[in-house]
Amino acid sequence: MLEKFRAAKAPAIKRLKELEAAEKLPMPLTDKRPSFSDALLAHGPIAVIAEYKRASPSAGDINLGLAPEDVAALYAAAGAAAISVLTEETYFKGSLDSLEAISAVGLPMLRKDFLLHPLQVAETAATKASALLLIARMLTDPELSEMLALTYDAGLEAVVEVFDEADLNRAEAAGARIIQVNNRDLDTLETDLAVSRRMVARKRPGRIWISASGITSRADVLGMATLGYNAVLVGTSIMAAPDPGAALAILTGKEPS
Repeated sequence: MLEKFRAAKAPAIKRLKELEAAEKLPMPLTDKRPSFSDALLAHGPIAVIAEYKRASPSAGDINLGLAPEDVAALYAAAGAAAISVLTEETYFKGSLDSLEAISAVGLPMLRKDFLLHPLQVAETAATKASALLLIARMLTDPELSEMLALTYDAGLEAVVEVFDEADLNRAEAAGARIIQVNNRDLDTLETDLAVSRRMVARKRPGRIWISASGITSRADVLGMATLGYNAVLVGTSIMAAPDPGAALAILTGKEPS
């Protein structure tokens, strides 16, 4: 699955290299970005990161008629601490343009994509995103260390996604400060919250941990808080609902289930 995503990013990386050669790369944003990590901690004991997601390999198309700015307004009203924005085009039907539209609500944004090349960090730095996602398993140790260093130098935060203990060891060795545990099995695409329950025993002091995939109820959210997670990331379960804002409000506790 991850190799399929890697192949899909090749044209975008080629385009960035061409822009660099022509000295036409977008300039980094100079405005102050809202802090992603501060927002998560301010919503303790556990924050909910709500995702704008138009499609996925496991769910297919998801509410394609919902405009990003409208979803963002619903999420902000429902208590989201931050918004994750899928920008991958081929499999998730995302766009970098969504970051601009969603930024109007003022919440920190996580750019969620398959970032494999330093120029993609530069590309993200030109947007209003506060953080970007790096998937440990898609990068070698030197690549992960380089991508993290470039991200920090650009004034961005990095969420490093792991699927197991081996991924976690590599993420921590590279200098990751925010760890996202993905509960999805990449072979079957099934989710199992037991992954987060097992992995949290390895959480180190001073690190922010996020549980992602398979969070569908307020009980799931509170369960992750009890385990010691700082946040959960939810996407399909709220985006596929008739009213994503109402679905999110149940997860954040703003509305009873």
